[in-house]
Amino acid sequence: MKKMVDLIGQELAEAFEKAGYDPSYAKVTLSDRPDLCEYQCNGAMAGARAYHKAPFMIAEDVIAHLEKREWMEKVEVVKPGFINIHVNTDKMAAYLNAMKEEEELGLEKTDKPQTIVLDYGGPNVAKPLHVGHLRSAIIGESVKRIARRMGHKVLGDIHLGDWGYQMGLIITELQERQPDLPYFQKDYEGDYPAEAPFTIGELEEIYPAASARAKEDEEYRERALHATYLLQNGDRGCRAIWQHIMHVSVADLKKNYANLNVDFDLWKGESDAQADIPDMIRRLKEEGYAHTDQGALVIDVQEESDTKEVPPCMIQKSDGASLYGTTDLATLVQRERDYHPDQIIYVVDKRQELHFVQVFRAARKSGIVPEETRLRFLGFGTMNGKDGKPFKTREGGVMRLEVLISEIQEEMYKKITENRTVEEAEARQTAGIVGLSAIKYGDLSNQASKDYVFDVDRFTSFEGNTGPYILYTIVRIKSILNKYQAEGADPDKAVIRGTDEELTRALMLSCARYNEVIEGAYEELAPHKICAYIYDLANDFNRFYHETRILAEEDPKKKESYIALLVLTRKVLEACIDMLGFEAPERM
Repeated sequence: MKKMVDLIGQELAEAFEKAGYDPSYAKVTLSDRPDLCEYQCNGAMAGARAYHKAPFMIAEDVIAHLEKREWMEKVEVVKPGFINIHVNTDKMAAYLNAMKEEEELGLEKTDKPQTIVLDYGGPNVAKPLHVGHLRSAIIGESVKRIARRMGHKVLGDIHLGDWGYQMGLIITELQERQPDLPYFQKDYEGDYPAEAPFTIGELEEIYPAASARAKEDEEYRERALHATYLLQNGDRGCRAIWQHIMHVSVADLKKNYANLNVDFDLWKGESDAQADIPDMIRRLKEEGYAHTDQGALVIDVQEESDTKEVPPCMIQKSDGASLYGTTDLATLVQRERDYHPDQIIYVVDKRQELHFVQVFRAARKSGIVPEETRLRFLGFGTMNGKDGKPFKTREGGVMRLEVLISEIQEEMYKKITENRTVEEAEARQTAGIVGLSAIKYGDLSNQASKDYVFDVDRFTSFEGNTGPYILYTIVRIKSILNKYQAEGADPDKAVIRGTDEELTRALMLSCARYNEVIEGAYEELAPHKICAYIYDLANDFNRFYHETRILAEEDPKKKESYIALLVLTRKVLEACIDMLGFEAPERM
């Protein structure tokens, strides 16, 4: 379905053209003065300079040529030249009924589906997930769902930190603690144990212990670097330990991401790019894209239009070691070869923007990524506590993600059981669902690039711009529809009718915006736009609910129309929260 705003705009564009003006001036937007009109066009203001004519006169000319008014019930010109529009009530009702019946609520999907690789998550193996991983996971998951809703094929890649020095540290510390393991016996030729010699809990303790020791013990550090070298050069024992690390870590990561309702299509990591590095470096050298600078191999990425210096992209240190840039370029080689993407989107901490500017330019310049492949960087800000500093535990340490989730769920459980009697199992289940909405909505309602304060009290509130408020609204609608059904009527067969009732029309107009909101959220990679939309929609519904006798309405056609509008409102809200990555319970 075409967006309702575009259908109105089409009528106006014809009038602009008939009046002798460029139809591009006929852009229609939602009114910022709903007390005066529902939609408006400011094109006459914009065209005044081009046509050397007063905007009011241009607007009057346009209105005079508005012969076709299927969508416009009332049109008026307001000085200095605004065109105010009221929508035809029957056309709006018909549009909403068509929305209600369509599986995707009339969403105008792309006619050119793309293959998109979405790089988000980025945890290091052998380390527990902490709150620092939250934003990447939540934002990336939402962007993935929005893009899929628009009709694109999206491959979500977790891109694990699973290679390099951290692995050498773990191997070295394991050898310290269990020197008799067969992995460390040079003459061992048998099969290695199928079970890992550590649990996830032990593994998560091994790494920080090794890291701390390496900072103080130079000999230990050298051993760790050597273990890293052995691993990267195919040592049988080191590779077997690495496989154990991967198996144990990935199983734990999958469990923790599942608790966030986040899933990945690809579980690739830095290790998957290593095989492509030698050939890539050889080609970059041979074709003259890379050159030596103070012993290091670099690609110049400075452009004439740059207002400040952009350092070269370093792809090999003077000692021959690879860097993050090397791995990222090799990952692009692998992605182009395996998936031929139209877009590659990185959801990463905004402090890494310069790094990705360097990598993107190097990839373009060297032909690793063709010109037609779009590279996008979605940088996010930090999640802070009320003190404005990165979110910590009460003791001041980095908070594990599972601890945060547990604390939020416990807070929701208290609120759910506070003033009502509910069975324990149901209360816990509901607390899990509502708690996840508090976390995700609390994050996503903020523009990704902005830092924000994670306020547990505010985010778990059932009032205001919160996830629980949105879910409570959906549950309220479900309750009304269930009562209507208990009366023996089928809410899904109800039909929306035109009306002049102010609050009803406001809710109808809110529902009609769904198409354009989702399209805008995709184009701008902006889940916060969906949050803003459903908050407005929930407010419009709740105002309508408090002022309208829905089930008590005596006119059966009017009552049916109310119910049909509620069905659509519920469907829109549920579609939106699905794109944000959470769901609504049946009761709260």
